[in-house]
Amino acid sequence: MAAASQDQNRPQNTRAIMAFLQNHPPFSNMDENHLAHFAEHSTLRFYANDEVVLSADDGVANQFYVVKQGRIRGERLNSRDDRTETTFEIGLGDCFPLAALVGERPTRTLHRSVGDTFCLNIEHEDFVILFTQSDTFRDFCLRGVSSLLDQVNQRIQSGAMASIGSNFTLDSPLERFALRNPIVCTPDLPVHKAVARMHESNVGSIVITDDNRHPVGIFTLRDLRTLIAEEKAPLSAPIRHVMTPNPCSLLAKENAFAAAMLMAEHHFAHICVVDDENRLIGVVSERDLFALQRVDLVNLARTIGTATHLRTLVSLRADVSHLVDSMLAHGADSGQIVKIITTLNDVTVRRVLELNIAKNDPGIPFTWLTFGSEGRQEQTLLTDQDNGILFTTPKGMTEDQVREKLLPFARIVNDELAECGFTLCKGNIMASNPKLCLSGAEWDRWFVHFIDASTPQNLVYSSIFLDMRAVFGPSEPLHELFQTVLKRIGNNPLFQKMLAGNAFTRKPPLTMFRSFRYVSDGKKHALDLKRQGLAPFVETVRVFALANGVGAANTLERMDELARKGVFDAKDANAWKEAYSLIQAIRMRAHNEMLENKEPLTNYIDPDDLNPLDRRILRESFRQAQRLQQKLELAYQL
Repeated sequence: MAAASQDQNRPQNTRAIMAFLQNHPPFSNMDENHLAHFAEHSTLRFYANDEVVLSADDGVANQFYVVKQGRIRGERLNSRDDRTETTFEIGLGDCFPLAALVGERPTRTLHRSVGDTFCLNIEHEDFVILFTQSDTFRDFCLRGVSSLLDQVNQRIQSGAMASIGSNFTLDSPLERFALRNPIVCTPDLPVHKAVARMHESNVGSIVITDDNRHPVGIFTLRDLRTLIAEEKAPLSAPIRHVMTPNPCSLLAKENAFAAAMLMAEHHFAHICVVDDENRLIGVVSERDLFALQRVDLVNLARTIGTATHLRTLVSLRADVSHLVDSMLAHGADSGQIVKIITTLNDVTVRRVLELNIAKNDPGIPFTWLTFGSEGRQEQTLLTDQDNGILFTTPKGMTEDQVREKLLPFARIVNDELAECGFTLCKGNIMASNPKLCLSGAEWDRWFVHFIDASTPQNLVYSSIFLDMRAVFGPSEPLHELFQTVLKRIGNNPLFQKMLAGNAFTRKPPLTMFRSFRYVSDGKKHALDLKRQGLAPFVETVRVFALANGVGAANTLERMDELARKGVFDAKDANAWKEAYSLIQAIRMRAHNEMLENKEPLTNYIDPDDLNPLDRRILRESFRQAQRLQQKLELAYQL
């Protein structure tokens, strides 16, 4: 009642300004008193069409502006050809000049009105008061789009996180909830005594350590059941004979998400938590993670990985989409979710391969390769197949003879993966294609031709085959192959420049005046979030990564590595990562809505269906893609 009374006592003009501000970030998240301070100390100014609002000639910036009606165009002189260029255009609810005010310097951009324009402005003194008293306002002024991205993520997660009622999230470090002082024993302890110790402590595992408390093995109740059922050893045997050696370990500072992904991929039920010197300090179990996630990631991965029939794998695909929806709600960011989807897809692919090997083993050692978005671990629920085979030619056989055995096997696998929801590739980028079922030497020759003959088709292939990963079989042959590929690309500046030129054609969907540029393939008022939104980041980052010897395929990991190498400024890399993740998050939310409405999955969205904050952040994210491409343009003189 007091707040309502206070609002009624404010002048009508103040209430009107506050109502306007509350529709636009960051003001929409600010305290009412701070909004009132702005409204009470603001002035409404009119600018006629083409009038200069602010310029470098005005000296150190001393006023803060919010566009209330009309638009503001930013202009800078291009020193190369001595002409004025439009660098941005901002509209209703946008603020300026943040960088100049925070840096206490003149603006570097001339701000000009477009049409009849009204701006609310406050003096520097009042700007400083808001900056010091409002955390939301200060964060926005300092971090811009990064701050807005946080607001979106908080809104997505707020309802679900409230229902969890826990201080822990998937980003929580393992040291915060791992079981401390776990039950341990020496390698010589008899099995029956180790089991008695587990029973007394009511735990499902015991860690075997050496004299320095380094974990050397782990023994679980599941191991005990196998030991008894298969009569592998007597219960009096030393536990070192039956333990699982070299147990999986993670540092205490790593997060719950890393543990969940390891468990999902390898079907572990327990992870050892160690310090920087590999000394055991705790154990985290899948039960701990279930309580944390409120979703059953590890169990779903195990169910997929142990399925005995193809029809079971087909039926489990619906559970994957339900899991993704739940993970999004319970605090996983888009980077985590695409890795979760890719991990479950990997488990499915491996199980299809295992079931077919059990039925009809071709008898040839091979590595199943995956390319494109799956190779980058960036798959969403809308995916097709991009795969191939790298094989080792047995003595006494030719490469063509090996293909005769592997190609029929690969064709069955491709067809069964299609039944599981992995659409057959229209371009035939599949392991059943003889051109993609090759020995290591053949792959090497293929890449030599691919890099040396930079044809338009090869540049199209670059977006597929230069993002590759081993999903099944030995990974060392692929590692050796790709290290050679990286060296060739690093020594071929012409190929790099052609890759850069190809990446530069993937323009973000913004016009010169920062309005959306819609697709032109019959979709009215639509954006393609994959081709127009994500591809500019993926393609540009790939060029920098390959040119600088970065072996990672994942786009976010590539950005991190490029920042560590000093190729990217760390602050720029963080802004680009957040912008890329935001576009991916909007894309996945759109996919979930399509599934709920029983609509076919596409990458198209109508920005008018988004709320104002999402639209603004999407626009800012596309602008970050433009900044990234400008770096590419400068680096390769495009």
